[in-house]
Amino acid sequence: MKVGWFLHTPFPSSEIHRTLPSRSELLRSVLAADLVGFHTYDYARHFVSACTRILGLEGTPEGVEDQGKLTRVAAFPIGIDSDRFIRALELPQVQEHMKELKERFAGRKVMLGVDRLDMIKGIPQKILAFEKFLEENLNWRDKVVLLQIAVPTRTDVPEYQKLTSQVHEIVGRINGRFGTLTAVPIHHLDRSLDFHALCALYAVTDVALVTSLRDGMNLVSYEFVACQASKKGVLILSEFAGAAQSLGAGAILVNPWNVTEVAASIGYALNMPADEREKRHHHNFMHVTTHTSQEWAATFVSELNDTIVEAQLRTRQVPPLLPIQVAVDRYLQSSNRLLILGFNATLTEPKDTLGRRGGQIREMELKLHPDLKEPLKKLCDDSKTTIVVLSGSDRSVLDDNFGDYNMWLAAENGMFLRLTMGEWMTTMPENLNMDWVDSVKHVFEYFTERTPRSHFELRETSLVWNYKYADIEFGRLQARDLLQHLWTGPISNASVDVVQGGRSVEVRAVGVTKGAAIDRILGEIVHNKGMKAPIDYVLCIGHFLPKDEDVYTFFEPELPSEAPPTVPRPTPANPAMTYVPRISTTKSGSRAARLKKQRSLSTLEKRATVHGIGNAWRPTLMRDKMSLHEGSSVLDLKGDNYFSCAVGRKRSSARYLLGSSDDVVTLLKALAEDS
Repeated sequence: MKVGWFLHTPFPSSEIHRTLPSRSELLRSVLAADLVGFHTYDYARHFVSACTRILGLEGTPEGVEDQGKLTRVAAFPIGIDSDRFIRALELPQVQEHMKELKERFAGRKVMLGVDRLDMIKGIPQKILAFEKFLEENLNWRDKVVLLQIAVPTRTDVPEYQKLTSQVHEIVGRINGRFGTLTAVPIHHLDRSLDFHALCALYAVTDVALVTSLRDGMNLVSYEFVACQASKKGVLILSEFAGAAQSLGAGAILVNPWNVTEVAASIGYALNMPADEREKRHHHNFMHVTTHTSQEWAATFVSELNDTIVEAQLRTRQVPPLLPIQVAVDRYLQSSNRLLILGFNATLTEPKDTLGRRGGQIREMELKLHPDLKEPLKKLCDDSKTTIVVLSGSDRSVLDDNFGDYNMWLAAENGMFLRLTMGEWMTTMPENLNMDWVDSVKHVFEYFTERTPRSHFELRETSLVWNYKYADIEFGRLQARDLLQHLWTGPISNASVDVVQGGRSVEVRAVGVTKGAAIDRILGEIVHNKGMKAPIDYVLCIGHFLPKDEDVYTFFEPELPSEAPPTVPRPTPANPAMTYVPRISTTKSGSRAARLKKQRSLSTLEKRATVHGIGNAWRPTLMRDKMSLHEGSSVLDLKGDNYFSCAVGRKRSSARYLLGSSDDVVTLLKALAEDS
């Protein structure tokens, strides 16, 4: 189904919209559409800003993006059927109306206002401005008349009844003050006119006065221009009407709240030279006759169709939802399972996006989802299952949450590792350079002071500046400024990676990624457990940054023909050291081959036997130095037994998706119950 949603009224700024009790629900309902349209760019900008500030979503030049799903937001100024008005001027009944009006107001300039009797139309402001004009221009008092057509609306609402009384009172006072026995300056009608009478009135008008306090478009201004081919009257238009975006060049724009400005504009319009009137009218007439209602409808439908096509292309790139039952069945059929779980936004409770309910301090303290405690304990106690929590958090956070479970903890993107019953050890490369930390820390401290509700974390292998709880737009501006400071200063020549998250900036040493660490982690696990059988099932779940999604591709089983050759290792002098077949890193191997992993157990066993390693396949780890792919050789992984799942990220290199940590709870409960 194609869904296009168009709003014909103004959309308020985010500061106004955020006061609504159902602010989030309204925005998300609109975002369910494929295309959202507004009359002007200002309204579209307000909508995108509200989605950014209230929902915490990403605003792009094309619209609003939510985890890969893009809702297109654009401006489509509506028009009128101008030909209908132009043709109507040739009708005999319209010509007759025009003749009567010209005779009735002979010798006087005609000003016209056509509005619904509504608070947003600014009728009292218009009449008060006309009064001020008459006060300041005595010579115009009997030479100009204002015809105000006020179409009644919502007559049963007390506020509208009060407005009607107010307008009548002002009109009566002005007519009593400036009128004579034979003429009054204001003719006020509390009713609508038929189409032909309205066209005639537009045609004889010298100045049209539109003083809306807030208006989606206001097509009265368009209708007036369409009927002015011969007279070429002047349009005074409120800058708060949507039509000001389209007709602003040819009209006189005013602030209706500024009565003095409107009065001065009335004088300028009445005294405008003919050549200027003609130029202004020509500009507006060309716009009105080319940007018609038919053109608006065709443009909107065409844009909707294009949006659907683009969305389908994006959808093909979005991984499917995880088939939970299939994952559970494969789990039960396997004999040596590895579960790699992220922590933040994976094993934690879902949080309010911007922490507006006073929960910033609570949310900064990551806590395990309470519904996961029992399933995790049961899975950890299964001798066939090895669980690794792989997180960017520091060691103390993982200790606090998982210290009571029999599992492996990998902190700071896998740079620190321990079995919960053991001590922390490092998996960091030996040549990791951290000389840049102090200078980056100074920059982060500076921007933390400048950005309210931001904070930074100092870790042993990285620094993270987080502005999740700061004002969204200000935080993004500060993040851009911070990046400029970093690139032109402390990290200009440093071996670091800058990783931009949704609401964070992280600086980490080159090579510090979850994917780079996982092979060393696997090697340590194999050595510790003395595995006798290869791992034949892997479930990798996380809400990882794009930089860390190499952990997903690490486990992708390769085709047998792509398996790189292995190189035997010499027998060590120390009998406690055992051997692991290594992937060749010689020059003859391609870069892809060096990065791919050998998966087949039978191939490993054959090569181990050929080279005299013996019948026992005992993959462990050289304790003094870990090679690049020592952990990968413990895998005998078929494609059907590998499940990589991104949590809450639709743009991912993972095979599957899980919507939130609640879905992770459902999955792990199913595994635990059937285990």
